[in-house]
Amino acid sequence: MQIGQEPRRDQAGFTLVETLFAIIILSGGLLALASAFAQGMVIMGTSHYHQIAKEKASEAIESVFTSRDTRIITWAQIRNVDSGGVFLDGAQPLRAAGTDGLVNTGDDGAPENERLAGPDEILNTADDVVYDLDSFTREIDISDIAPNLRQIRVIVRYHVGHLVRQYELVAFISSFA
Repeated sequence: MQIGQEPRRDQAGFTLVETLFAIIILSGGLLALASAFAQGMVIMGTSHYHQIAKEKASEAIESVFTSRDTRIITWAQIRNVDSGGVFLDGAQPLRAAGTDGLVNTGDDGAPENERLAGPDEILNTADDVVYDLDSFTREIDISDIAPNLRQIRVIVRYHVGHLVRQYELVAFISSFA
């Protein structure tokens, strides 16, 4: 090309600035994708603990309904201790139900644990792996809604690494069995 001649219009390509913008946009997309995968791995890693929390909350609700239906405790006793009932106030460590069959009461037993099948994949053999559930707490909060209706709120908290997670389950119970 000679001096004073205009460049040909049929030459095509990307400028350096366009290429840099494309790389920045692509990097942002890849970073977002990597973040989504990392978040998915965290959720998959904690799903076992979340399932335990769900089951322990359901267990507490079911035991209250069963005790009401079988008349193990009276309607007046389905309250927290500070309101004249049998359920301990505040977060309590997970313990086995006592003689009354209720969790989070004064007669609770030993700390709970989880037993998983060992290498032989058969449960209740010598190689089973036992995990203590000492990173879990359960709180049962019972409040009056009406004379014959109460709200039961169960909160199970657990630690995963340095994070504290919680699962909350709310149910309503009436005095009529």
